[in-house]
Amino acid sequence: MHHDWEASGLRLPLLITGVAGVAGYNAYRYFSTRYPGQVIATRRADNWPLQGEGIVGCDADDGEQLAKLFERYQFRSVLNSEGSCALKSCELDPEMAFRVNVGSIESLLKTIKGSDVRLVHLSIDLVFSGGGDGQYVEDDRTNPVTVYGKTMVESEQLILSLKSDACILRISLPMGISFNGHAGAIDWIQSRFKKSKPATLYYDEIRSPMYTDCLNSVLDDILRRDLAGLYHAGGPNPLSLYQIAQIVNRVGGYDPELLMGCFRSEAGPMPPRAGNVTMSSDKLAAALGYEPFTSWPCFSEHLPTNPQWHHDRTNGGLGSAELIESVLYTNPRRRAEARK
Repeated sequence: MHHDWEASGLRLPLLITGVAGVAGYNAYRYFSTRYPGQVIATRRADNWPLQGEGIVGCDADDGEQLAKLFERYQFRSVLNSEGSCALKSCELDPEMAFRVNVGSIESLLKTIKGSDVRLVHLSIDLVFSGGGDGQYVEDDRTNPVTVYGKTMVESEQLILSLKSDACILRISLPMGISFNGHAGAIDWIQSRFKKSKPATLYYDEIRSPMYTDCLNSVLDDILRRDLAGLYHAGGPNPLSLYQIAQIVNRVGGYDPELLMGCFRSEAGPMPPRAGNVTMSSDKLAAALGYEPFTSWPCFSEHLPTNPQWHHDRTNGGLGSAELIESVLYTNPRRRAEARK
């Protein structure tokens, strides 16, 4: 079945900002494989270990650097995943947070002003405090508890007021690999367990994780369409950070004693933590005409049923790093479909 938007194809070349993050890094790998030589990704200029074909050092908040990049490549689409999501660093240095998270949007909007560049921007579920039962919808009032969340709200508002044809997707935790092996939820948790170090995660911070495989495919689709405005893009399976760590612990076959849990109120004030910030993606599903995300994790036997679930290693429950790769980093359902 072909839609008009499919025929129009992706407007290339494509710029992906913020390749150091899990969403940006996985999008870069996906799009550069599909459209070789047509995709450029930016990282912070000082993040030199992040190398690769098409990866360019450029501080997106530096308008001059950005303008030169546009002059050189004449981008027709931008996937903006730039931003500092290090909660503690943002709390301690609000100026840095503003510069990276809002300043980069200001210079991007200035650079593409008056052009028909397609802009898809990734925001975050942490624009909400999570004080209630979650399942936020797009019309719910934002009330972030962190500097990071506040700067992400400002970025959204800038885009909504200055580029009405842009599409903003609020995502939650993207589940996929990171370039340095310790960014992102799975990598950070796994890096602790691998070194036999304890990891303490919250029982009451609840998110809507999704596979980066699903997210990449949705981004590819949205970049081709003229979908505009604000959409929630969270996976269908609400999980606490503690439950996510349980899954990584058991599927990876790590020592169950290494996982600790606590409530946000026990953790001290720095950085402040959100509660249940799960989102409903019904509006996005209606706009696309299909359910954008499958459950993470894909298989129900990898879903914790109680707080001690990760201790149970019976019934062939011996996990491995390879199993994490095949069922948590990548979506086995999509792999199976691709083989058909």
